Amino acid sequence: MKFSLDTKIIEPENNNIKNAVILLHGYGGDGNDISTLTLNWKRFLPQTVFLCPNGHEKCVINPTGYQWFDLSKDDPSYIIEESIKAEKKLNLYIKEVKSEYNLKNSNICVSGFSQGCMMSINLGLSNEESFNCIVGFSGKIINPDDISKRIKSKPKMLLIHGDSDEIVPPKRLLEAKDFLMRHKVDIETKMIKNCHHHIPIEASSIALNYLKKNLHI
Repeated sequence: MKFSLDTKIIEPENNNIKNAVILLHGYGGDGNDISTLTLNWKRFLPQTVFLCPNGHEKCVINPTGYQWFDLSKDDPSYIIEESIKAEKKLNLYIKEVKSEYNLKNSNICVSGFSQGCMMSINLGLSNEESFNCIVGFSGKIINPDDISKRIKSKPKMLLIHGDSDEIVPPKRLLEAKDFLMRHKVDIETKMIKNCHHHIPIEASSIALNYLKKNLHI
């Protein structure tokens, strides 16, 4: 099947698929970038397909990469509008994934880095049916007022951030944790020491252990 978003797909060798991990790249990145996480993860999640789609738009500041929503305008209303547009694109994509691999939301983890983390949180909270879990790196809640009005499910979440992140300040992790706790979401967080805006091995390992605990393996 051809999905509505161009996707790098890493299928298990045995083709016995019980889970899917959808990995959403950051602003200006692509599916190939974030697929490097699967190099280690796939050995420990043998019945999992990893799907790494490109964003539906070319990135405004990096035409060789993609975006989930435009960050070139510092306008909260515009960003909400564009992020909800991206949610619709991703919900269609997830519907295609479920059909292709005969999966339910309970078999799917949505994960992402930076802007992809922001989208993962929104997708997790706004879906009618809860995903297995959400795993986010170096992100934040796009707009707490907006998403608080649209919460329909409360999947388990793991959010990881670097304490030296200069792109998305580490206080965003604390704000997200507070928001999610107040909305009674099962949230775990980890602040990585001396870590800038990237996914170090420590963060990848913590996320892998979380996936092993929650997915059907």
